[in-house]
Amino acid sequence: MSQPNILLLGPPGAGKGTQSSNIVEEYGVDHVTTGDALRSNKGMDISDLDVEYDTPGGFMDAGELVPDEVVNEIVKTALQEADGYVLDGYPRNLDQAKYLDEITELDVVALLEVPREELVERLTGRRICDECGTNYHVEFSPPEEAGVCDKCGGELIQRDDDTEETVRERLNVFDENTQPVIDHYDIRDDLVRIDGEGAPDEVWEELHAAIEDEV
Repeated sequence: MSQPNILLLGPPGAGKGTQSSNIVEEYGVDHVTTGDALRSNKGMDISDLDVEYDTPGGFMDAGELVPDEVVNEIVKTALQEADGYVLDGYPRNLDQAKYLDEITELDVVALLEVPREELVERLTGRRICDECGTNYHVEFSPPEEAGVCDKCGGELIQRDDDTEETVRERLNVFDENTQPVIDHYDIRDDLVRIDGEGAPDEVWEELHAAIEDEV
């Protein structure tokens, strides 16, 4: 079997990063995320797109949202260079989903479903070391000593975007922007729904079985 092309959808906190890593390990595909693709192509020449800057880095350095047409081009380049992939964090809206239809063929579209309050608990419980960047969770993966990094002894902090108010707003934005994407694949009967509420190993078992069924 050749390496599959997999799209992994899910809200913040659903575990896309963990499950993407499992897919990469199992199938030997590339993990393509919008953030990584943007950072890897900051200097890409986009002067032909007639946008404000000639490179994606221009938008990023100015703290501006990178336009869809720029993100589309970068994702297209990343997918063309990949020998199979798991795509995570794109498409974020219906226009991007339609563009994705034009540039690639997906073998599997999987949605990790997790109840809203579980997502809030996962995200607000995250802590990060302000020295080395190691991630913890107050409930699921706490440090040996509360507030102190096991690796370097640094202070564990809560990111500004992990406060409850911000988390709920992020989830609302996801619902508003990405529900049409989910519907886009669901209507075509291409969507596989995965219960993302269980332990990571349990989620992977269900996701792996779904991928095997599709490819």
